[in-house]
Amino acid sequence: MKNIAVIGAGTMGNGIAHVFAQQNFKVCLIDISQEALNKGLATITKNLDRLIEKEKISVETKNSTLQNILTFTSIEEGVKNCDLVVEAATENIELKLKIFKQLDEFAPDNTILASNTSSISITKIASVTKRPEKVIGMHFMNPVPIMKLVEIINGYNTSKEVTETIMKLSEALQKVPVAVNDYPGFVANRILMPMLNEAIETLYNGVAGVYEIDTVMKLGMAHPMGPLQLADFIGLDVCLSILNVLYDGFKNPKYAPCPLLINMVQAGKLGVKSGEGFYDYSQSKKAEIISKQFK
Repeated sequence: MKNIAVIGAGTMGNGIAHVFAQQNFKVCLIDISQEALNKGLATITKNLDRLIEKEKISVETKNSTLQNILTFTSIEEGVKNCDLVVEAATENIELKLKIFKQLDEFAPDNTILASNTSSISITKIASVTKRPEKVIGMHFMNPVPIMKLVEIINGYNTSKEVTETIMKLSEALQKVPVAVNDYPGFVANRILMPMLNEAIETLYNGVAGVYEIDTVMKLGMAHPMGPLQLADFIGLDVCLSILNVLYDGFKNPKYAPCPLLINMVQAGKLGVKSGEGFYDYSQSKKAEIISKQFK
């Protein structure tokens, strides 16, 4: 397995392409526009330069990594010779189902189809293909080049052979794969999102302010980042989407998103990506708040 396609050149997609290419896999990075692809490549280049500055890779490794990536604006062209496709599009079920129908049509019959979804059912995604046994979840953590975990999600029909292949492949990326089963939120977000939601509820109820809540969790619970800052980093719209998946899947009120979170998303306060969430991410403050994270 040497030829990999990655669908989506955004934050997760370019990170996934980066780690595959750095380990000498041939990567086809696919997005709907060349502008998005150029932006993704610029991010990869910037992250490789950071690794050079930290003396973790050589200039030669940077050059070979970039040479291993080809870009495409056509799914049909990008996946036609791939052994594995990793979909990293927006966390929207209709979009993912549409993409997987196309992947099933255009990718070779033996190609494994993986989704980087953080909450959507792999079994449901697989149901729109004619190869459900070859559909699996590969949930990378952000930032992909640094975070070690890959949550491997088995759909109802995912074959044991495919799971073993993806586990070994993740190890070849110098990641730590953990296999889980297909239930809403899997493990990572089933535990994380209620915690973030509770932090938002704590703020909403006036128990403490943003700084105080995050400081308690960082200094008292040894979290590297406070829950409200982490929610900003993930994207408040993404947090809301995942909580809705959990709530719809379990019908349990403990997963119902906080009204403050709903209002902030409706107001366009999405966190880092919009420049404001629980924190102000204007350029002067952004460096102070984020620059030291995950260094």
